[in-house]
Amino acid sequence: MRLRTITNIAYAATVLLTLAGGVTMLLASSALEDERAAVSRADELKERTAAVGNDVLRLSDRAREYVVTGKEEFLEDYLHLRQAVQQDEARIAAIEDIGAGDAEIRALSEAVQMADQLSDEQDAAIDAYQTGDDAAAREYLFGSHYENELDLIDARINTFHSLLDQRTNNEVLAAERLARFWRAVSETVVLATAFIFFIVLYYVLKRRILKPVVKLSDVVSRLAAQEYDTEMMEYDTVDEIGDMAQAIRVFRENGLERQRLETELEHDLQLRNLMSRMTQRMQACDTMKEIAGVVRRFVPVIIPNCAGRLYVLNHDASGMVASCEWLTPREAASEFMMNDCWGLRRGTMHYHREADADVPCAHLEGADEDEKQSVCIPLMTQREVVGLLYMELPEESEASSRAETYIQMLAENIALSLSNIRLRETLHEMAMADPLTGLSNRRRMEEKVEDALGDLKRSGGKVSVIMIDVDEFKKFNDTYGHAAGDDVLREVAQVLGGLTREDGLAFRYGGEEFAVLLPGVSADVAASRAEAIRREIEQISIVRGDLVISDISASFGVATTPDHGSGEDLFALADAALYSSKASGRNRVTVAASPEVAHTRIA
Repeated sequence: MRLRTITNIAYAATVLLTLAGGVTMLLASSALEDERAAVSRADELKERTAAVGNDVLRLSDRAREYVVTGKEEFLEDYLHLRQAVQQDEARIAAIEDIGAGDAEIRALSEAVQMADQLSDEQDAAIDAYQTGDDAAAREYLFGSHYENELDLIDARINTFHSLLDQRTNNEVLAAERLARFWRAVSETVVLATAFIFFIVLYYVLKRRILKPVVKLSDVVSRLAAQEYDTEMMEYDTVDEIGDMAQAIRVFRENGLERQRLETELEHDLQLRNLMSRMTQRMQACDTMKEIAGVVRRFVPVIIPNCAGRLYVLNHDASGMVASCEWLTPREAASEFMMNDCWGLRRGTMHYHREADADVPCAHLEGADEDEKQSVCIPLMTQREVVGLLYMELPEESEASSRAETYIQMLAENIALSLSNIRLRETLHEMAMADPLTGLSNRRRMEEKVEDALGDLKRSGGKVSVIMIDVDEFKKFNDTYGHAAGDDVLREVAQVLGGLTREDGLAFRYGGEEFAVLLPGVSADVAASRAEAIRREIEQISIVRGDLVISDISASFGVATTPDHGSGEDLFALADAALYSSKASGRNRVTVAASPEVAHTRIA
């Protein structure tokens, strides 16, 4: 066979194999695009459905806040959120068009139906509240059935996400298998092309191109083994060998880019999984301290080599208090006022780095002289500050840019969790306090009594109770009006709070009745304490315009366990002693009868 024929045949074969390699590379790239599309569809579905769960919880919170407080702004927020939920449901109705499966649609449809049923119950509660039936309204919104429905909605949405994740993972695995197949075909084609070139160059231009062919063969072998970081030879001659070298160079660059994208995708998925776990843990937290523990554990893993500190709003909402830190950040004030941070002043991220000429925050010691790049991120929800996240950025610009992206995501999740905890604590305090007197209510009293009796069983000692009833309280309402009666109750509550602040607890028992719990106090000391309270109440004088109310007194009943009986009968014994005081002429202290002795202190 003539050399020209061999060359032409080799050339034709080379062209065909090159085209085949290009097609397989395109097919491999297409498979990767399918993988990215599957992840993108899953993200879009999650984004559309996540709003439903969040809005349902917010809708429930607004309905509860309205029923608890009666403020119209909460009702307006509730009605506005109802429209938002309806819009979310309208968006969800079209999820089938973007790739949701039947099982996923069923799970999400169940969640939407449950949300509609929950909205009906919320409307019924609001109607009951507006008609004056507070008990029915609270039963609607705070009953176990209502909480179960909330949990079922959350479970259905989680089921949808689980099904979506499973289907997405299957699609991603299928796309990866297809990409690996086409990569193998592409690598085979490249190897075949290199082999033909080697034969042709051996017979035609052995001496001229032997050395380049050997080097190219070594490069191709490394690329076939996916060693894309191998060094390419410099070959500038315009001929077939040069074309092949350029094609291999492009293949190598594509391989490097594909490896980079795969590494970034895997890293991003790992970080998102970590952030998801962190968010789940924070949602399950009951206190700020627990949230701080979750943040201190997860943030250094999600964003390594970035020291930082979390600040939370203090109790009087006047400044920030350090809650936790990680990786030893630079020294800073553990507590500072809001104006000491420029990020809090401006309500946006505030950087401290050499590239930006800006004012350093006063709560960072030596921030204007330190070479560390850092940022203060206000944690805000509903345009209200709940905390501050301080992070020290890595020096590498690309790493710093990626870190800032994840820091913003972390800040949003942490802010939402802190806001939820603060709201939960506020609602709990509202539920445990008497709005008229400011004392703890009967529900809080039952909790404290249970704790005191539990301590009594474990370590012994005594627990005393003082029952107090304002004498002839109906007279104040009938004579001076109900507003004056409320003033009397508030003044009595102030006396109780002042005299029991250190070692006791005062509660409004109901109506004009009050109770004082004294853990670790004997009957004699409790009776003395009751007598001191009685004398203080006698000194109360209320001025209402030209009217002076001063004829105020109260009757007392004192009981102690185990002196007078068991802990279960403690309040019944104190109540009986109270009625004995009222039967004996009021304005006196009576100690419950013990098995051995009973006595009465009379004013």
